[in-house]
Amino acid sequence: MKKNQKKPSWLRQIPAKIINFLADSTGKAVLIVVPLLFLIIIVIYLSEQKTNSSINTLFDAVWYTIVTITTVGYGDITPLSLSGRLSAMILLIVGVALFGVLSGKFASFILDRQRKKDRGLIKMTNMKNHFLICGWKPGFDKILEGVLEANPEIPADKIVILNDAHNSEISAIQMNEKLKNINFLRGDFTDEETLLKAQIKKAERALILADRSADYSTLETDSRTVLGVITIKNLNPRVYCVAEIIETKFEKHLSLAHCDEIIMTSDYEQNLLVQASSGQGMSHILRALATENDSSGLALQDIPSKFTGATYGEYRKSLQTDDILIGILENTGNFYIRRNEALAEAQKNPNMEKIVANLKKVKTLKSNIPVFNPDDDYVIQESSKAIFVRGRNGD
Repeated sequence: MKKNQKKPSWLRQIPAKIINFLADSTGKAVLIVVPLLFLIIIVIYLSEQKTNSSINTLFDAVWYTIVTITTVGYGDITPLSLSGRLSAMILLIVGVALFGVLSGKFASFILDRQRKKDRGLIKMTNMKNHFLICGWKPGFDKILEGVLEANPEIPADKIVILNDAHNSEISAIQMNEKLKNINFLRGDFTDEETLLKAQIKKAERALILADRSADYSTLETDSRTVLGVITIKNLNPRVYCVAEIIETKFEKHLSLAHCDEIIMTSDYEQNLLVQASSGQGMSHILRALATENDSSGLALQDIPSKFTGATYGEYRKSLQTDDILIGILENTGNFYIRRNEALAEAQKNPNMEKIVANLKKVKTLKSNIPVFNPDDDYVIQESSKAIFVRGRNGD
């Protein structure tokens, strides 16, 4: 290793861990017991090799020692000499004590780990390509069940929830058969250190709810959401981020943080109430469009690559489905990926003026923009999806 090359952090920590272990009562016991065992092995070997046909080699003595201290006692080897039997007696006493201590330590480790897991205190060391859900609100268990139903490709053990909800709320989720494999981490999702424990740098998606785990005001709730998105995007620009806010005035802040989807709860509730006040059943239509039922409502579909650069009219005429095409969703997916693709494309043009113009477009780029009922000459861009309304056969 080169002199100026630093050792990995885990390697630098080994000496300190060894010192801490030896300072512990278990470490001190090991320092006493291990040399004693080596001494007993030597005594048994020297005492029995000439008088006992079962102990002819040092390995036989080691085998006998291990079988004895683990209290297995096969009986295939028995010391015959006085010194050998005295050593065996010491082994039996030391073995029972050592085995008891190690068993207790192991059981304590398992229980302590399970207790920490239940309390959300374990770092998600091996987690990657997971779905992080931050915050808590009433009906959280129903939200989690809906997430699993809407994303059948994501197993429950690939979901991590991060919040400071009351223990009773988390216990109810852990007792739910559908949700018991979901990972829980306790902490503040606006805190960088906590997000690193949740392996945010390896996460694939993140959902930040309007957090109601404490008595926050509307301003505090939305401010925490914005701060959470900014921190998450700084740590992992590639993560697909969805955030819920209550007041629309925070939408601009989330857009500047390049949040991929913004859910404005109060706007949806207000619009439903306004539409319902007309007495025309509009709220039923909106509710049906937003249904979780796969057989009806709004749906997104990938557009075949051969239609990239083709017109909307050409794509519409090629469809052979009972579903109704109502528009195109532009720049789908993560903003970070779309921006890098747009930058690479903008720089392909040899004309400097056009490069500058293209780069200005990149600066104003937004992801997941719906275009409803465009003209037939509308050109379908790369990374677009088709928006359909699916029907349902009447009974």
